[in-house]
Amino acid sequence: MEERYLLKKPDCIKDRKRVARGTSSGHGKTACRGQKGQLSRSGSKNMIGFEGGQMPIQRRVPKRGFNNIFKKYYQIVNLSQINNINLAEITPEILVQNNVIKNSDKLIKILGTGELKKSFKVTADAFSASATKSIQTAGGEAIIRQTQKNKEQDRK
Repeated sequence: MEERYLLKKPDCIKDRKRVARGTSSGHGKTACRGQKGQLSRSGSKNMIGFEGGQMPIQRRVPKRGFNNIFKKYYQIVNLSQINNINLAEITPEILVQNNVIKNSDKLIKILGTGELKKSFKVTADAFSASATKSIQTAGGEAIIRQTQKNKEQDRK
């Protein structure tokens, strides 16, 4: 006698729900959407923030303030922090290596808090007036870094 082995689909794999395929499917006629109303219509979706016609919370909550999209955010470096670095030339990469700033690609501004004990050649995106004066009186040089944006403006 020859035994036949029947392959059976595992129980974890279920047939998909076939809606709107006649009354015998158990999901026929209204396709589990109910009789009438917005959600029974085709193309209806639950939009994010939609509260059934009630004023949504993002419109109910008052808005305050102003966000300037053109504001420049600088990483601040004081002269006292530069004083601790024992190099003659200070660049953004050196400031990152000495954990003074986190990212050399972002804007850097040197402020005049602290005194310089030796001359430095400092490269940054911006300098305060007191920082520039302190660097020059110590015999150093304040160099404004040329970024790609600055180079394009210089060409125009």
